[in-house]
Amino acid sequence: QAQFPDAHLVKAFNSVGSARMVNPTYAAGKPTMFICGNESAARETVGELVEQFGWEVADMGTAEAARAIEPLCMLWCIPGFKDNQWTHAFKLLK
Repeated sequence: QAQFPDAHLVKAFNSVGSARMVNPTYAAGKPTMFICGNESAARETVGELVEQFGWEVADMGTAEAARAIEPLCMLWCIPGFKDNQWTHAFKLLK
């Protein structure tokens, strides 16, 4: 941050394979992409991009939420390693 003080980091796309990052199609509907970052305008911009890519956005707030979002990647990998199936995604039910 010292080198790029005007840069804003938004965490997204850590729990999906590259084949489904854009236009994910599932019979059960849109999957959920969890995002977080310290600058609300940056999260809003990334959220709009995520929606354009075909995802439902779940804004988890500040960068501290990255600690909770990151393990989703490990959970996402289990079916891939177990069943050699890498096309799944998460859905937040409300």
